Amino acid sequence: MAAGNSNYWEDLRKQARQLENELDLKLVSFSKLCTSYNSATTRDGRRDRYSSDTTPLLNGSSQDRMFETMAVEIEQLLAKLTGVNDKMAEYTSSPGVTSLNAALMHTLQRHRDILQDYTHEFNKTKANFIAIREREDLLGSVRKDIESYKSGSGVNNRRTELFLKEHEHLRNSDRLIEDTISIAMATKENVTSQRGMLKSIQSKVNSLANRFPAINNLVQRINLRKRRDTLILGGVIGICTILLLLYAFH
Repeated sequence: MAAGNSNYWEDLRKQARQLENELDLKLVSFSKLCTSYNSATTRDGRRDRYSSDTTPLLNGSSQDRMFETMAVEIEQLLAKLTGVNDKMAEYTSSPGVTSLNAALMHTLQRHRDILQDYTHEFNKTKANFIAIREREDLLGSVRKDIESYKSGSGVNNRRTELFLKEHEHLRNSDRLIEDTISIAMATKENVTSQRGMLKSIQSKVNSLANRFPAINNLVQRINLRKRRDTLILGGVIGICTILLLLYAFH
């Protein structure tokens, strides 16, 4: 009976690992699809005034179908992996595996963490794709209106051309701001991580300083230098951010 239970557990683990591998490959392809969609729509937007409207629409429609198909496949795999994890949870609570419950719970928790990470990554990528598609649909509608107005009236061609250039400039500024925000967020996370590490080091140094009064003066000088470096770093980051924003809206 114990051998049968063990085989059942190993079968569940094998199913979970297989589904996790499939999900990993699917999510990589899904992310590449979203990235290529963003790049393709950007290129289409740049050459839209020189090309026909049919090609971008066909390309976007094809990528939309691929997106929907891959999203359904990933959702099905996530549902299957959730079901396997539920079966593993039921197995760990059965009376015959009490002696191995700690090891089984550790394995189950690891598979649950993997499932949670895959679910979060899928939802994030899907949301980004939908946001990009909605933004490109809106910009495409604006471009069509501009082209329609431009073709219907020959008096304001120069004004329309300037409007198109300004529109392209705004799109470039939008992308630059997004890149700046991403850099700022990454810098914030890095500074937060360094702050936590410095606090841990500071607590240890303060403990030593309390034991050895001679170190107290050294700790105070280190704290002063750290505050000065923090102010300098904050000032540099603020100046760089202001310069980037000024360049973006110039």
